[in-house]
Amino acid sequence: MKETILAIAGKPGLYKLVSRGKNNLIVETLDNTHRRMPAFATDRITSLGDIAMYSETDDVPLTKILDNMKNLEKGKKASIDYKKASADELHEYFTKVLPDWDQDRVQNSHIKKLIQWYNILIEAGITDFVDPEEEAEEETPSTDDSQPA
Repeated sequence: MKETILAIAGKPGLYKLVSRGKNNLIVETLDNTHRRMPAFATDRITSLGDIAMYSETDDVPLTKILDNMKNLEKGKKASIDYKKASADELHEYFTKVLPDWDQDRVQNSHIKKLIQWYNILIEAGITDFVDPEEEAEEETPSTDDSQPA
């Protein structure tokens, strides 16, 4: 999911990578139209796997945040309407998703875009946000070689 789902600056929604051309990428919208179009090198194209959000401790990968949202919403669309929600409602909701988010650097527009993208992915049937290898790494406790005698 991380490399094949793309965001293109200046274009709404999310796109799925279909194929690579000589000087462009062929992408397909993740909405109901499934319209295909070329994306060129001049377009600012970003894979969702390359996006992270600020937290108080470290940057958190977008895939982990989307997985947290899926767990919070039990795999359904977001319970908050990002278009009508107030700033306080957005902050309260996002605190449930990522408790230690950096409130100085994460803007309301970032939270709205995250909720919008989450809904698009759920509608498209894409729910595997974190790769199984990453989940295994996170669940495996780190071993400490320095044990007391």
